[in-house]
Amino acid sequence: MTERRPATRERIICSYHAEMCRVFSHPTRLEILNVLRTNEMSVGELAKRLSLGMGNLSQHLSMMKERRILESRKTGNQVFYRVANLKMLKAFDLLREILMEQIEKESRLLSGRPVSVKGRE
Repeated sequence: MTERRPATRERIICSYHAEMCRVFSHPTRLEILNVLRTNEMSVGELAKRLSLGMGNLSQHLSMMKERRILESRKTGNQVFYRVANLKMLKAFDLLREILMEQIEKESRLLSGRPVSVKGRE
């Protein structure tokens, strides 16, 4: 019989962190986050802007709201979404910057050009 380890504070935080990071694991959710970076939008506006069906979009929005990435407010029969914490965008931008550096490095490797790693020169 295996003994179950007690949930430590660090393990709980890591669990929440993993849940939050699941948002970044789907391209549509990344697009939603990017579109909402400057202002809130209604579900209808988001669907039009992202060319998504309402059902598909609603599933993503619900998941992002559950993980406290997005907040919503209702006005009449419209629901508006916004980024819950703008620090999330810093994480988004940092990951994108790392990705762009990796793409540039791979491109240089494929073309035979010299590769310099940013921050390690």
